[in-house]
Amino acid sequence: MNKITSVIPTFNNLPYLKLAIKSVRQNAYYNDMPIVVFAENCTDGTDEWLNENSDELNIEFYIEKNEIQRGIGGGIDFCVSKVKTEFVNILHSDFWIAPNQDIELLKLYDGLDKDERLIASSFRVQPNIFPNDPPYRPGTVFYPVDDFGAFHHDFKQNIFDEWSNEFSKDNNINIRKAGGAGYFCRVEDHIRMGGNDPIFEPMYWEDKDLFIRMQLEGYKFIMTSKSVIWHFASRTSRFPDDNLKSRPKHLEEWELRSTNRFIEKWGRLPDEDGDSFVKPINSNSVNTKLRWPFDE
Repeated sequence: MNKITSVIPTFNNLPYLKLAIKSVRQNAYYNDMPIVVFAENCTDGTDEWLNENSDELNIEFYIEKNEIQRGIGGGIDFCVSKVKTEFVNILHSDFWIAPNQDIELLKLYDGLDKDERLIASSFRVQPNIFPNDPPYRPGTVFYPVDDFGAFHHDFKQNIFDEWSNEFSKDNNINIRKAGGAGYFCRVEDHIRMGGNDPIFEPMYWEDKDLFIRMQLEGYKFIMTSKSVIWHFASRTSRFPDDNLKSRPKHLEEWELRSTNRFIEKWGRLPDEDGDSFVKPINSNSVNTKLRWPFDE
């Protein structure tokens, strides 16, 4: 009986989506787990590829064409609404999971009291494609693009998997933090919060808003070096066409709109703690728990 489902919302990211799914089927401890994919407004062949390969790869997929995009947060919520297992492994389509990424997160739930609500996240490793990327930020390790690659076509999968095995064996670091780009939890704990706030659709700030609300509801957070993912970084939010020097104008507009909506909701932008995790904002005017949009 499967305990975990991996879910992946995607938009015009087919080469990376193929890698993400391959990594689950190859590297997950429960590599036969259900996979749910939500493909929205794709024009790059994603719909056709899912139709042709879903049976072989055992993918449950949903295709939508929406004038107003659900985007990342809404796509995650849609996927979670289809999950039938106890736990959900929320992935993005520009991820590659390292060996045993899933089981190492599941282990964190051993011995938890029934009333403890935990959000678990993997350490991220990503190419240093931004000029100001440090070698390390709490929970994220940056590597030169020549080490593991920076694109779907030059990613050194086997070398990264070997490196990640050694990294997890040599390190035992737990940080109070959640990964904005994907996390792991009990399905009921995501639904209990009402998921992501649709005012931030299609993307930007929905993760910080959710993690603030979760903190105000007493959720625990652990990001562990025992579980690792490779994150190609910003292939949806900044560089969807793999041009690392040019950002589409509409993404700048979406980000500005969501930033303004965050300020309208919370009164200000949030601060971060010493581990670069968003600090909660106390506000009597904000409902921490939203209505789950898929309730019948």
